[in-house]
Amino acid sequence: MVIAEDLAREQRSISVAEFFEKNKHLLGFDSPTRGIVTTVKEAVDNALDACEEAEVLPDIFVGVRRVENEVYRIIVEDNGPGIVPENVPPVFGKLLYGSRFHQIRQSRGQQGIGISAAVLYAQLTTGTPARITSRTGVNRPAHRFEIMIRTETNEPEVISHEEIEWDRTHGTRIEIQFRSTLTAKKRLLDYLRLTAIVNPHARITADIDGEITVFERASNDVPPCPKPILPHPHGIEFGALKRLAAASTETVEEFLIGSFSRVGKKTAEEMINLAGLKPSRKVNKLDSNELKRLLEAMQAVRVPAPPAQQCLSPIGEDLICRGLEKEIQLDFIKARTRPSAVYGGHSFIVEAAIGYGGKIPPEGNAMILRFANRVPLLYQQGACAITDCVSQVNWKNYGLAQQGLPMGPVLIMVHVASTNVPFTSESKDAIASIPEIEREIILVLQELGREVKRYLARREKKKQQDDRARAICSIIPEIAAKVSEIVELPPVDTTPIEGKIMRKVVAKKRTVDGKVSIEVNNYTGKEVDLVIYNLSSDKAEDAVPLPDFVESIDGEYTRVWRCTLGAGEAWRAIYTGTGEGTLDLRGVDDGMKVVVDLDV
Repeated sequence: MVIAEDLAREQRSISVAEFFEKNKHLLGFDSPTRGIVTTVKEAVDNALDACEEAEVLPDIFVGVRRVENEVYRIIVEDNGPGIVPENVPPVFGKLLYGSRFHQIRQSRGQQGIGISAAVLYAQLTTGTPARITSRTGVNRPAHRFEIMIRTETNEPEVISHEEIEWDRTHGTRIEIQFRSTLTAKKRLLDYLRLTAIVNPHARITADIDGEITVFERASNDVPPCPKPILPHPHGIEFGALKRLAAASTETVEEFLIGSFSRVGKKTAEEMINLAGLKPSRKVNKLDSNELKRLLEAMQAVRVPAPPAQQCLSPIGEDLICRGLEKEIQLDFIKARTRPSAVYGGHSFIVEAAIGYGGKIPPEGNAMILRFANRVPLLYQQGACAITDCVSQVNWKNYGLAQQGLPMGPVLIMVHVASTNVPFTSESKDAIASIPEIEREIILVLQELGREVKRYLARREKKKQQDDRARAICSIIPEIAAKVSEIVELPPVDTTPIEGKIMRKVVAKKRTVDGKVSIEVNNYTGKEVDLVIYNLSSDKAEDAVPLPDFVESIDGEYTRVWRCTLGAGEAWRAIYTGTGEGTLDLRGVDDGMKVVVDLDV
């Protein structure tokens, strides 16, 4: 029989590093494949946060290089403000160490676990220390550290430290080496592409096993860095209130006004009266029952929402569209940013975008992109509140097919920015089901659904107009030719008839006897400046007139002509070719142009 003394000898405390060493799956290191993505994600998140705090346009390098069989070195380098030498060991070698956990503001990393967990994962798989290089200014030396984590104490172990020459004037570089595979290469590139979409001010260069990919920035404006705010009375819990009160020497009234957001003298007096306390009492002298009454009063009194514009940094509708257009070719895109809202005293803003067509696969479920605080959520899509909200919307009302999720060439992006994103786990892969957040997501998706419905209706109307125009352009000349043949008279010019019927700018492409002709007629009542695009495999070296621009990619030639047509004027180009390919017209509204391929 086991006795209590035997059990007692087996009991001991463990450090947080020791806990996560045995439960690394909680942090997103559940497999070698996912380990690369998680490591890069944590390092890039830190780099972006640091650059924004320093108001620097991020220029980030990500390298993944094979060292030996199944061992890879991950390198992430940024141009941020750097880290002072004395802080480098705890930042990278101690779990639950960071500057943002106690701040109430939007940030990518908050727990102080991510990058140090990557260091822990590296020493578990290869026993190799992490190498960190940092420099804080042009007049200061660069410092290089080799660091490991003492798991039994959760303290950093500095293997080496030296001053070195470094070509960066300021920034941080981390090199981590662990066992993995490159089967996650596509997922890694997807993460970097998605990061570039929601961080359009960043340039990210990736060198993955010798293959270089650059994600250029779409904006040269650094987003405003969110500022910390005080806790909101509706978001405080008893334990936190008790701790704050014990550390304060102020009166109850001074404590409420100085320690909480949106609490003024009048609101503080209302809370104190409701709690049955004296304003002059020292808050650190209140007993537990009095603190409970104060907490109940704080949450019962109506208090304005936290200042979201100060503590949050949404992407914005314009930048969302620019980021998506830069990385994903779409025929249609719209974005919406909802007004700020609050759950449990925490401010949040929901942004979303919807895209249609382009290079999105026409079959299968819609492409769903999930983000939280400008960070892509790659895993656990089915467990995320965003996915659940997408499936709750009746997309059939907006002209889209649906089987649970919407189907077809559709992209749906949702971004939740908050001072405290409610993740379902420490790996930060999915957002929990919070009613206030779900309500805002559904509302913004319904707004975007109405936008895509209008687009699809316009597209169908234009298709019908194009079909009628194609019939006019092909049938009327044939009828005229037949009539002329019957009455034995010269062919009649049907152009004036086409103009009266359409009153638009009409572009026609026709191939006869190996000659391709492109004709543009301005049937409107005003002058137009046009750009004519012709894409085909024909070289068209004998084109008359010669194109203003020609580009060849993989055997496909893009030709561009520019012209100005007055009302009633026409333009024509001819070249030798097969006539296959596409024709497009820019410089005039979609509703005022018709493009007809008479070879189809």
